Amino acid sequence: MAHGDRTIAQLDGVERHFGAVQALGGVNFEVRSGECVGLVGHNGAGKSTLMNILAGIGTPDAGLIRINGAVEPGYSIQRARALGVRCVFQELSLCPNLNVAENTRVSHPSLSGRGGARTAADLIMAKLDEIFPGHGIAPGDIVADLSITKRQMVEVARAFTVTSDPLLLVILDEPTSSLDAQTAEQLLSHVRRGVATGTSFVLISHLLGEILNTCDRVVVMRDGMVVADDRSESFDRGRLIATMGGGHPQTQAEGTDTADPGAHRPVMVRAQGAQSQIELVARQGEIVGLAGLAGHGQTKLLIEVFEAGAASQAGISVAAPMALVPGDRQTDGIFPLWSIARNISIRSLARMRRGPFLASDLEQELAATWQERIGIRTPDMDNNILSLSGGNQQKALFARALGSDARIILMDDPMRGVDVGTKLDVYDLIRTEARRGRTFLWYTTETEELNNCDRVYVFRNGQIVSELARGELTEEKVIHSSFEGAEN
Repeated sequence: MAHGDRTIAQLDGVERHFGAVQALGGVNFEVRSGECVGLVGHNGAGKSTLMNILAGIGTPDAGLIRINGAVEPGYSIQRARALGVRCVFQELSLCPNLNVAENTRVSHPSLSGRGGARTAADLIMAKLDEIFPGHGIAPGDIVADLSITKRQMVEVARAFTVTSDPLLLVILDEPTSSLDAQTAEQLLSHVRRGVATGTSFVLISHLLGEILNTCDRVVVMRDGMVVADDRSESFDRGRLIATMGGGHPQTQAEGTDTADPGAHRPVMVRAQGAQSQIELVARQGEIVGLAGLAGHGQTKLLIEVFEAGAASQAGISVAAPMALVPGDRQTDGIFPLWSIARNISIRSLARMRRGPFLASDLEQELAATWQERIGIRTPDMDNNILSLSGGNQQKALFARALGSDARIILMDDPMRGVDVGTKLDVYDLIRTEARRGRTFLWYTTETEELNNCDRVYVFRNGQIVSELARGELTEEKVIHSSFEGAEN
């Protein structure tokens, strides 16, 4: 691996405040040519804020930005693009009402005019083919009709597409959070190929294995400051977690009773698709995982189960109130005009009433309880939900579901963009709630999360093709079922 000595991007003493909250407290950060820098830290550590400044989206309150050694006093997103700095955002920035090719033209002004549509279609398809072979996306596909996985693939490919502007540095902010293991590996392999040809990258990921296996150097942030900067080989998972200020590094379920999966307990969810030979059964107090390649029917089943709570659905029965924790928080989760407290309490309005009116003190009490219990980082729960980092927004969605009367919790890949420390806390919380009798249906694209489940159903082409008990659960068996299950 060749690494250049030339610094192509440098932030000196960068500060950023949002009201009374200090997001960045004088950060120094640099990226050299032909290297991939991993940027890690808990939610709210300042990672996305720092990268927004490097991408020209945010403006620092103090500090200097240098690109290729030159100070950029009027730095903007247009200037960043002209200099070759691109960003793949954690919250997707595609226009949902436009098709794939039209979204490519939006970010590449040189593709305007006669022939621009055809050129945009050719460019984005070529890049998708290069990064994600077998992607199944067409240039005329409307973005709103694509799965979140395919939308993420388009977002990535668009950032790598080169027209009149150069490609110097690509910032990848949780780029694999919506991808399954196969497509994530395709992207990370493309990053390493780019490094070998001199392109530079900043990779933000809460999947520490991705950081350690992909990056040349790792920068750790905590509370708006850089607290470590070292070669990736000097870190292991334990040191990374400790430096971030996290707790224990274990990721598997601890102290979970596996001897009795609860076969004697009441069935809370029963579902069987028209083509599936295997019936999904979730009993009281069970954590049931849904696995397989992304987009193979896991989310569809969760939505059908959720809808069965309001209206009868063929082949599906549910025995208690439900709540859904979505993975696509911007589209399916948050109410962007509301406060954090109101976003949490919306699922519990019946309990918030005093007579015919909503009682604000009860809403505040619920919000405060869950702020402490799940660790939502904000000075005021009456702040707008968008004042939170992405991971803290996701915590609010967990609080909404777990703070409600729901006895069945449906989780649609909910750990997207959530830091490792929070994940460990949420895993403990889920197991605690399961011991209290709540039932969880948990779709995840992170194989190691399945270790928290009592049983796992593997999906392929919209069907359940395998059921794995905890004792026989391995990544190899999940992968084998994902690809071979239709033939078994």
